[in-house]
Amino acid sequence: MNKPPRLIEWLQRLHEAKVLCVGDVMLDRFVYGDVERISPEAPIPVLRISREAVTVGGAGNVARNLSALGTHVHLFGAIGDDAVGRETEAVLARDEFVTLSLIRDATRPTTVKTRFIAGSQQLLRTDEEDPRPLSEDLLSQVSDGVTGAISGGAFGALILSDYGKGVLTDAVISQAISAAQAADIPVIVDPKGTDYRRYRGASVLTPNRRELAEATRLPVETDDEVVIAARALIADCGVGAVIATRGPQGMSVVTGDSCVHLPALAREVFDVSGAGDTVVATLAAGLAAGMPLPDAAQLANVAAGIVVAKVGTAVVRPGELGDALGGAPGLGSKFLGREALIDRVAQWRARGLSVGFTNGCFDLVHPGHISLIEQASAACDRLVVALNDDASVQRLKGEGRPVQPEHARGRVIASLSGVDAVVLFAEDTPRELIEQMRPDVLVKGADYTADEVVGGDFVMAHGGRVVLADLVDGFSTTNTISRISN
Repeated sequence: MNKPPRLIEWLQRLHEAKVLCVGDVMLDRFVYGDVERISPEAPIPVLRISREAVTVGGAGNVARNLSALGTHVHLFGAIGDDAVGRETEAVLARDEFVTLSLIRDATRPTTVKTRFIAGSQQLLRTDEEDPRPLSEDLLSQVSDGVTGAISGGAFGALILSDYGKGVLTDAVISQAISAAQAADIPVIVDPKGTDYRRYRGASVLTPNRRELAEATRLPVETDDEVVIAARALIADCGVGAVIATRGPQGMSVVTGDSCVHLPALAREVFDVSGAGDTVVATLAAGLAAGMPLPDAAQLANVAAGIVVAKVGTAVVRPGELGDALGGAPGLGSKFLGREALIDRVAQWRARGLSVGFTNGCFDLVHPGHISLIEQASAACDRLVVALNDDASVQRLKGEGRPVQPEHARGRVIASLSGVDAVVLFAEDTPRELIEQMRPDVLVKGADYTADEVVGGDFVMAHGGRVVLADLVDGFSTTNTISRISN
């Protein structure tokens, strides 16, 4: 097994990879609220809804995970010709590295899974779906599209994300695997059902422990039992390897002549929804980038440990993997792009945490800046610091500024213990970012009044508050630079 530094080198190559993903696309809806009483009508909790969020599940979540890693993915699937289908397509279209080939089926609704959550605890899940296979005409469109894409030679791996919702029939699976074999690219299957012979010729199957037991009818409690069951699948189903995800027991990577057991890496587990999709996506991205199977599995295991600490159907980003593998401390996981920040804020909110926001140039950090950040951090559970990028600092402060470039300033701020995320903004004011984030607490220095703070009206209109931090006299970046110049 390679040491983390080698995995970090591979991590930097994931953006060069291209993956083809075929499977069942669905919408995941999350309804969040609080339970404060039991219904007088029946012995059930009453959920007082505070907000809703949507993302995509199934093969759509696999595609989003690949895009989050910077890996290009072409997604084939089917949606209904309905409002939910259009919403699903719109969510997927926001991901930078996703190309869509979604067939509309007017005879079936788009699959929707709705989860009702109090705090971080799921109370109920409802499914709206029609799992019948697509029509022969639509299945032919899927197969022809997939085989044509594979024959084009652009992809380094194929994922079959099977949720049993009618896209991956035996014929579609067989044709896709045959095309991948002809192109000499690995096939990774997230399987469904109990007869895995339908995946004959695949490179890797990724069942969880329960699925492995049901498919083989063998015990899977111990390491040795998992290896025996996995090798039974390899022999009976004609596949190259089995990666069994085992929850608290980690992950087992089994081939016909080798096995590796990887320990679970999660420090805290909030939600396992979609964790299997993260494993499949990271594994496929690694293989498409040229990683050996044990290394790609190790990277997928690290990703699984990160994603289960999040709430809801989530993704893992390269900075998080880099930090987990011993990359640059404090920068990769804190210094975020805008999309990653919004995702991070959503995760914090899903865990019931309040989010604070402050902003500035922070060109030469002095005690006044430190005091502001300390007061801001004390006013919330998680603090986001927004930095003017270099161009906006120059517009605000004039020629010769900033003294420190944006990534240097960001690294300094990210290193402070009270800061949980750092983001750059290019506008003259952070109002657009504030409206996207919707912070619970907006913090600015007391040299402003509450009605002068940019975005303060928006935050208060949405139930948040503005905090004016006490100033530390005698410190100013502009005055410091002036004294140095003189």
